[in-house]
Amino acid sequence: MSARKLWLSQKSCVENMLDKFDKSNSKTVSTPLVNHFNLSLDQCPEKEAEVVYMSKVSYASLFGCLITNIYGVSSPKKSVKPLLPAEALLSISHYHSTCPDAEGVISQKVAAWVNKDPTLAPAIIRLHFHDCAVRGCDASVLLNHKGSERTAFESRTLRGFGMIDEIKTELEKRCPRTVSCADILTAAARDATILAGGPFWEVPFGRKDGKISLTKEANLVPQGHENITGLLAFFQERGLDMLDLVTLSGSHTIGRSTCYSIMNRIYNFNGTGKPDPSLSVYYLKLLRKRCKKDLDLVHLDVITPRTFDTTYYKNLVRKVGLLSTDQLLFSDARTGPFVEAFATQPFLFDSQFSVSMVKLGNVQVLTRPNEGEIRVNCNYVNHV
Repeated sequence: MSARKLWLSQKSCVENMLDKFDKSNSKTVSTPLVNHFNLSLDQCPEKEAEVVYMSKVSYASLFGCLITNIYGVSSPKKSVKPLLPAEALLSISHYHSTCPDAEGVISQKVAAWVNKDPTLAPAIIRLHFHDCAVRGCDASVLLNHKGSERTAFESRTLRGFGMIDEIKTELEKRCPRTVSCADILTAAARDATILAGGPFWEVPFGRKDGKISLTKEANLVPQGHENITGLLAFFQERGLDMLDLVTLSGSHTIGRSTCYSIMNRIYNFNGTGKPDPSLSVYYLKLLRKRCKKDLDLVHLDVITPRTFDTTYYKNLVRKVGLLSTDQLLFSDARTGPFVEAFATQPFLFDSQFSVSMVKLGNVQVLTRPNEGEIRVNCNYVNHV
């Protein structure tokens, strides 16, 4: 550094990077950039988050990532991660210039549907979770074709597809091929939560829609009979943690479940021919009275089934959790303290629910130029 100027040696940088990737003995070529690979100003960081992140990345690191992206170089010395995680490319201002009415349209449509049928609020939250649980939040659960997640046995009670279709139709009129189905579903889940009495949070946008949906993958979604260790593994594979597990389970403060999910629990727990001993006696009698058939419905929160509150957690303390996975959250030493905290501190639950829902909506999102598409119809992939 001299005369207030910083000098970089490209030759030294190249040599250092080749050594870093254990390629010092590679054969040299006259043109290091292959013909089909083009660099463009369009690849420069534009969003505030990108600019801030890139300001902290050294030239040497950038050069190394460039080598990796072009040649697929792997290093036994040290691997290089992508410059930005996919969720960092989401932004709350994503549609401000391209479709400024997007959030307003979604909010109005969700309100109209939920006002007519309040049971759609928990249904949309559940639909969003099922979507993000399989292949990430890419609207794969909305694809309606033979062999899709939507046609699976595990998806038979999912609802809210008509609402999403109506929102998409209206947005296509206003902003053709702009707003993704994945973003619509994510925002709709937030708005449904608010209408049920839950908290507000900002939804970052910019997800694209996936093109693959497989029936066999629908069984990846927890069905209410897993143990806590299995649930934690499921969440951790998607970038979520123990606190997120307990918090997102709190969405069971509203909504219903089919009796199919609890038949074994009330009649033949773990093959014993007896009910789950963790159930309170009076709650067991109530469930047996209401569950005559597999598809009969029971409230997830027996006390305040239509109000988004912390009674769900209080129920677990009283041993009146509907699903075995719910009740295990209280009895397991790892998750029990969170349950007790939420049961006594509603504000803590509301604030954490917002945080965890944002994290859920960021799971394995498709945001890069070569990923996904903006579907014209949420039920089908676009025709070429």
